[in-house]
Amino acid sequence: MASQHSSDMHPLPTSVAFSGPDNTGKTKQIGILARRMGPAATSAGPLDHYDPRWATIKAEGMACWWFETGAVQEVADVLAASYLERSRRAFSAPVRLLDRGIPMLEASVAATVAVRDGLGPAQAADRARLLLAPYEADLRAAEEGEYALVLLHCDDPEEGTRRSLAHEVTITDAYAAYQRHLHEQISRLVADGRFPTSIRIGDRPTIAIQDEVRRLLAPLHPSVPSRALSGVRVTALGGMSESGKSTAGEYLRTHHGHARLKIGHLIEDAASRAGIPDPYRLGSVVQAELIVDALDRYCQAHHFLDAVTIESLHDFDSTAELARMLGSQLTIAYLDASETTRTRRGIAGAQDVTDRDVVKSARGADKIASIAHEVIGNNGPRLELERRLDRIALDRRWPQHQPSTMPVNALGLPVHLESYLAAFLDRTTGVHPLIDLLAVTGSGARGKYQHGWSDLDVFVVADASSLKGMRQILAELEAELGGVKLGLTVLTRAECRAGAVTSRLLHILALIGSGTLVPLWSAPGLTLPAPDATADVDVSLHDGIQAAIEIRRQLLKGAPDLRDLYKVTALLAKIQLRFSGIECPSDSDALTVLLDAKRQNTNRVVAARTERSATKALAAMVLKSWLDTLPGTAR
Repeated sequence: MASQHSSDMHPLPTSVAFSGPDNTGKTKQIGILARRMGPAATSAGPLDHYDPRWATIKAEGMACWWFETGAVQEVADVLAASYLERSRRAFSAPVRLLDRGIPMLEASVAATVAVRDGLGPAQAADRARLLLAPYEADLRAAEEGEYALVLLHCDDPEEGTRRSLAHEVTITDAYAAYQRHLHEQISRLVADGRFPTSIRIGDRPTIAIQDEVRRLLAPLHPSVPSRALSGVRVTALGGMSESGKSTAGEYLRTHHGHARLKIGHLIEDAASRAGIPDPYRLGSVVQAELIVDALDRYCQAHHFLDAVTIESLHDFDSTAELARMLGSQLTIAYLDASETTRTRRGIAGAQDVTDRDVVKSARGADKIASIAHEVIGNNGPRLELERRLDRIALDRRWPQHQPSTMPVNALGLPVHLESYLAAFLDRTTGVHPLIDLLAVTGSGARGKYQHGWSDLDVFVVADASSLKGMRQILAELEAELGGVKLGLTVLTRAECRAGAVTSRLLHILALIGSGTLVPLWSAPGLTLPAPDATADVDVSLHDGIQAAIEIRRQLLKGAPDLRDLYKVTALLAKIQLRFSGIECPSDSDALTVLLDAKRQNTNRVVAARTERSATKALAAMVLKSWLDTLPGTAR
């Protein structure tokens, strides 16, 4: 019974059959998709709804009948009759979703006779085809009306069997053998092309599999949503009464752009769409599925979102199921505060807090801390809470990057500065290093160092406890600088992770993360956040504002400092170009590119390094370019 399907872009048949071994999540994937598609799709339900003989079989013991008492001809007949009746049954929805397609009938019968008669895979397959021969024409017609996809744990039948059995509470020898043969038969059918679409489950969470299912089916039918929470980060907030969940949710909304959603609203909205009158009487698994369904709808309607918070986690079991469904897309943050603190925060009094705690504890809300990704102590100042929330938000947004390094002599610095840096590194990176990372920034990092004009700008990551030792080393090496001004900036790892940095330092982290700026030394295994280009551009606005103010301060002086005015003018030019997607680390290059874009004479750039009048004219032009971007500015 060769399938006539192909994976080409043809209209989807009225039936989509989800096949695969036991415990690959077929029923769950069908349920999620059917709920999401609403009236456009329906689940055909289990096979035992389609033949009256199943009632007696289940009453007498299905496993016994299947593997021992029922004749194999009867087993094949009951299964074939059920599949065929399901294919003939009329459904009102445009698309029906089937749990196991026609090829699974052949695989199931082959696995059954292999167990009962001790047959090898090829012999069992031949025996199954012989048993199903009376139904061949009808089965072929039914199969041609299905779009077949198969869910597999993996490509290895032996490992797939192990994974299937790992989900079972009790396992008989017959059932274990059946699963092994079933995996082998399905693998054979995949190789024969009976399942043109296959999905490997692996260790991926439920929603990731659903996303792949939709990407495969969406081009074939307009009613199938294209994605499932693709790329959306979900932070779920839990904690007892007055622990700070609302404060945390509002901070993530206003400072990190998270949409703020209430779990109760999500459950009730999804339940209303599904015609469920009282969702809170349902099991925790269904409640979690309702949350995900409503989240999915909301995020599709607001496709620009990439992060949401949901509050408040109210039930341990549904939270655990939510974690299984969303996997790494979900961060559970539990706000932990003492009873004294929470009572003090309660507006309606201590008894109100106590009463609400009783309800939450009955649902296991206090146990959520045991499965939380982050437990945040919230007895202290609000600043401490916000820094923890910053780290949570940025850990998901900024990927961690392990920097590469390069030797000091690759920078092309003057010999005495190379010697200075080598000596500093030698003393700070020994057996017990004082620092975690060192990078030269500014013109020295770009081979543009100019004696008498450039500073030696250095960026260091180190704990605050290292400052005393570093101060002593700096004092001992100061003479080797030869009068060059050292601009040393020190950050801790924690500040980097929480984004507690200035816009200039965020730009340095972005350059290190992209590989544009290569440090001279990095501690083994050190990772730093790599801010994305959007964040880098957004925060640079503050530097632009400050630079525009500083230019006017310099211009109001009778004799402005030529070097300071030139550098702040170049900074304002760089920031304007950054908003156009142009990155010019070099001062002179940035000024030249900006003036050229404004169709101004670029000769002033060279003269501005030595002539104060040229520097002032250049600063005025760059300032005007900045001010022209503001509404109401006279042009």
